[in-house]
Amino acid sequence: MDEIILLKEGEMVLKGLNKRAFERRLISNVRKKLLPFGDFRVYCAQSTIYAEPRGTGFDIDAVTESLRRVFGIVSVTRAVACGKTKEEIASAAKTYLAESLAAAHTFKVESKRSDKSFPMTSIELSRYVGTELNNAFPHLKAEMRNPGLTVRLEVRDYAAYVHCGAAPGAGGLPVGTCGRAVSLLSGGIDSPLSTWMIARRGVEIVPLHFFSFPYTSELAKQKVIKLATILEPWCGRLTLQIIPFTEIQEEIHRSCPEEFFTLVMRRFMMRIADRIAEAYGCGAIVTGENLSQVASQTIEAIACTDACVSRPILRPLIGMDKLDIIAGARRIGTFDTSIEPYEDCCTVFTPRHPKTKPRPDELEAVEKVLDIDALVSRALSGIERVRIGNERE
Repeated sequence: MDEIILLKEGEMVLKGLNKRAFERRLISNVRKKLLPFGDFRVYCAQSTIYAEPRGTGFDIDAVTESLRRVFGIVSVTRAVACGKTKEEIASAAKTYLAESLAAAHTFKVESKRSDKSFPMTSIELSRYVGTELNNAFPHLKAEMRNPGLTVRLEVRDYAAYVHCGAAPGAGGLPVGTCGRAVSLLSGGIDSPLSTWMIARRGVEIVPLHFFSFPYTSELAKQKVIKLATILEPWCGRLTLQIIPFTEIQEEIHRSCPEEFFTLVMRRFMMRIADRIAEAYGCGAIVTGENLSQVASQTIEAIACTDACVSRPILRPLIGMDKLDIIAGARRIGTFDTSIEPYEDCCTVFTPRHPKTKPRPDELEAVEKVLDIDALVSRALSGIERVRIGNERE
């Protein structure tokens, strides 16, 4: 039997007059996600996206797993469509779920009837189909509280659908509905998760990495490209911006007091991120900073970092516990790559006794010896761009 995939919308169903704009973007994102798998008809009705294969030979398991990474979808259901009569629904359930029904010992039937013109109530339909299944599979015992298998029936506008449950989706909002942001992406645990979290809020991501060769190796850069590749199925096609940062770090090391080194470095990162944000039409900058995790992430230090740019800096991990961050990184699949033992530019020239309660005027005085505009411009002139993702998207 030909299968169809039902994608249930998440919080966007609560939107008002702009709901259709969110749905159009979600449909577009689903179509892009399906391009590598073949031809699908994708359409929307009753807060559900339908992905209907055209043809045969699809790897439906791979398609389902891929769609679970589309932000804006809370559940992904493999189902079979049938006519909207009780006999056709029962027949579809017997055929489509035959293997599952044969393996189960207990079962129940749950029905939802969004098409109110259907002549049976949900309870009546469940009873009818349950009786038919019990007759076809007499070893089954009805169990309402804790069944081994739940047969689910949905009577909707276009057809009735039979399935045995949904897989959880990514949730959030469709990427592209809430603007664009530059996201600082290091090789650590925090920044990939913060990037994922902001993308989940519907933000299109421009990832930015600072590369300090020879203090950080080519392998360290490849690690970050690998992290971006892991994020791409969630975030959509990415263009990783890689900035040569060695000259800036060496100039800070030569010219600035040691205790301010990390803070001055972070301010340079924000200035460069701000320039890239302007070029790409981004409304914000995203970092993986976590309050007081390190000396440069105290309230005072964060205020000094923010003071050098006017664009908002978003920090989705700011109040999270480190164990929660690790759990999140494991959940999205970046943790094992993040802990690979390669250098990160933030660990280059780390001060022995960093300033933890700086003032913006202190940083401004320290930076007067630096030609900030020239250093930023030279770094931007050496930018490397790496495309991550399917060219057909």
